[in-house]
Amino acid sequence: MTHISVNVDGTTYEDDVEPRLLLVHYLRDRLGLTGTPIGCDTSNCGACTVDLDGASVKSCSVLAVQADGGRVTTVQGLAQDGEWTALQRAFHERHALQCGYCTPGMLMAARDLLRENPQPTSDEVRQALEGNLCRCTGYQNIVRAVLAASGQEAGQEVGQEVTA
Repeated sequence: MTHISVNVDGTTYEDDVEPRLLLVHYLRDRLGLTGTPIGCDTSNCGACTVDLDGASVKSCSVLAVQADGGRVTTVQGLAQDGEWTALQRAFHERHALQCGYCTPGMLMAARDLLRENPQPTSDEVRQALEGNLCRCTGYQNIVRAVLAASGQEAGQEVGQEVTA
């Protein structure tokens, strides 16, 4: 067993874990944070994406011991005082989900994109989300939601005119 200390969604946890325990299993099974789904266990789908020390990571490809001393934000830690972020509101308002299974990973990857590039083009949104799979093919609305969260209306990127 290895002792770890990790801050998850603003709360610090101290635990003894098996060195081979994946971060996704630590979050779900030890901490009860089931908002981070297990999609594929192979890092192909991106459903388990979380923020680790300021970067998006697929938590099925990170060991819990690698998060020792770190700060993890899950989809459950996005809302502050019960208030959704602009990104969460945009996903809701633009119907950027169908079954919802990919939504946590999409939100976390989009959050990372907007932190790095506050006014992305639709092509940049697509490129940033290419490691996240939506099995319901809701990509168009997801892209629209990310653009809306960046302050751009769907179909209107910085420097573009709105077309009817």
